[in-house]
Amino acid sequence: MPTGLIVKALSGYYYVLPDDSGRVESVQCRARGIFKLKGISPLVGDRVEFELTENGEGTVDEIFPRTSELVRPPVANVELVVLVFSVDEPALNRQLLDKFLVHTESAGLETLICLTKHDLRQGAGQAVSEEEAEAGEHLELDQVIRLYERLGYPVLVTSAKEGIGVEAVRERLAGRISVFAGQSGVGKSSLLNAMIPGLGLETNAISMKLGRGKHTTRHVELICLPTGGFVADTPGFSSLDFLHVDAEGLSSCFREFAPYSEGCRFRGCLHLHEPGCKVQEAKESGAIDALRYEHYLQFLGEIREKKRRY
Repeated sequence: MPTGLIVKALSGYYYVLPDDSGRVESVQCRARGIFKLKGISPLVGDRVEFELTENGEGTVDEIFPRTSELVRPPVANVELVVLVFSVDEPALNRQLLDKFLVHTESAGLETLICLTKHDLRQGAGQAVSEEEAEAGEHLELDQVIRLYERLGYPVLVTSAKEGIGVEAVRERLAGRISVFAGQSGVGKSSLLNAMIPGLGLETNAISMKLGRGKHTTRHVELICLPTGGFVADTPGFSSLDFLHVDAEGLSSCFREFAPYSEGCRFRGCLHLHEPGCKVQEAKESGAIDALRYEHYLQFLGEIREKKRRY
């Protein structure tokens, strides 16, 4: 049977790009009922075995083992997650960025932070949201970049409008399955259009009243890159649920905690108000960024509240 890669899922159909290099168009397939009985759903990014039917369509017969699986966005076999955030319009939301980072860390995926719309910030002020400004957190854009780079996250600053950083992003994605993720209106589709000439993804200006964009991407689809590999443009969203992260495991998703948590007095320390907590001491001394620690506490509260509800 032929094999291939699911590059799009839409309305119960799975579009499989055959491994046969002689065919460039995907095959529209249905999944066999056995998957539903087993509680399994094919995902974009799955490598599959399929069978062609008489009408030119096909059926997915087997899903090969996955190397990774994301719940939201639902993509399999991702090697790199590109977290796309704008430096302005909408303002950089560090809480949401840190929440995305928790998810990529928990999934064990390599992460690239991409800051878009640099043309809007040239000579401008602080890279913070209104909420962060009210909390007294005032960091310049270069300080934000240095903070995350010190944590080990590569950061690229781009402008699709001016072509800044576009080639650097393209090089990072070459030969891999990557996914673009981030809230609406940050310019994911604009950046992809700049990376792939003739792509023509729909884009929308953000709502100045709401400070966020409309959802221009409505389904997950893998886009073939000229440099080889695939990238998924995913529906924008502004919130994430902690589906697979528990309270005890959350601190391991904050890389900067690791050197200090080993010295905590109690095993399983949650770094709240336990005596002898080295993470709290590091925060007080400035070794751990205060806003990152505050986000940790917020996420911990969300996880505990969800556990109480269920």
